Amino acid sequence: MKTRDFSLLIALALLWSFFAWQVPDFLSARNMTMLSIELSTTAVAALGMLLVILLAHIDLSVGSAIGLTGGIAATLVFNHQWSAPAAMGVSLLAGVAIYSAMGLIVAKERIPAFIITLGGLLILKGLFWKVIGNQTVPVKAGDAENMLSMLTTWYLPLWASIALVALTVAVLCIARIRSRAKRREYGFDVEPGELAFSKLFITAQVLILALIVLHQFRGVPLSLVVLAAVALVIWVITNHTRFGRYLYAIGGNEEAAVVSGVPVKAVTVGAFMIAGITATITGFMQTAYSGASTTTTGELMELDAIAACVIGGTSLAGGRGTVPGVLAGAFLIATLMNGMTLMAVSPEMKFIARGSVLALAVWMDVRLSRRGG
Repeated sequence: MKTRDFSLLIALALLWSFFAWQVPDFLSARNMTMLSIELSTTAVAALGMLLVILLAHIDLSVGSAIGLTGGIAATLVFNHQWSAPAAMGVSLLAGVAIYSAMGLIVAKERIPAFIITLGGLLILKGLFWKVIGNQTVPVKAGDAENMLSMLTTWYLPLWASIALVALTVAVLCIARIRSRAKRREYGFDVEPGELAFSKLFITAQVLILALIVLHQFRGVPLSLVVLAAVALVIWVITNHTRFGRYLYAIGGNEEAAVVSGVPVKAVTVGAFMIAGITATITGFMQTAYSGASTTTTGELMELDAIAACVIGGTSLAGGRGTVPGVLAGAFLIATLMNGMTLMAVSPEMKFIARGSVLALAVWMDVRLSRRGG
């Protein structure tokens, strides 16, 4: 384990201890379920941000994109009586088109992503407010559930949860075995077998414990399944595809990547396109969780996504970052926001806390990068 991993575990332990001490309900099954839904929305947005940051770019528009895509779906469902799948399909196309356009401008015109996405933040925010007419738009009419609202209100039955945990553990075991075999094949060092087994055993225990706790309320929420699917796809992309290797190569040294024949422009557009998909999925979940699309949906979520990436070890300079690290960073951010909400912390103090966490995460990234931690 690196210094950053220990720091993250210690920070999580301290946060959980503090909130459990201040608010006994923090550890209740109901709140753990709410925390898992909040984790899902933060983590899915952060996983899309990971691909952009790996290229040494940044996406400041994701919060506005989350609001806009969720708003389009809610408006089509509630105001125009579209079916939820059709409305979500149109919203997904809009998200992909917007992010493809931003990626194309960044790649073709060589304009910093910081500028393009900052403009996107304002443009998408304005479009969002126009789409919903500056009003609150529910995700469903009355008590009639639909695919959009069910993202945060439907829970897996027990047998499905057990199957999901078993599948997850099996995938982790196979991935670890294949990774060790590949490292041996190339003559790299591998960690001791006992240590690898211990990590998998502890992970399995944590998953089983989470299953037991969540089923004391209503079960595993659908949003957590969506997060697992998105995380698996992004992990496969970054670890087992040529596209993923190109992401790390471009972020590590773009000039060397160009000389080596890496299609930098196509990879940049592809990364933004995938980020658009994750932003749209987050928009669906965030809007469903709120029960409606309002002018504040997605507000400042770009900061949470960036902070989750950096806290999890993703370098803002590009070329370094992992899916497990981003999930851990998102878990810390979601815990912080959930705990402050339970403690009825005022909005201004929440702003200060989120800003402080982001500044601290960037400071840690700079310090540990210098030390190689």
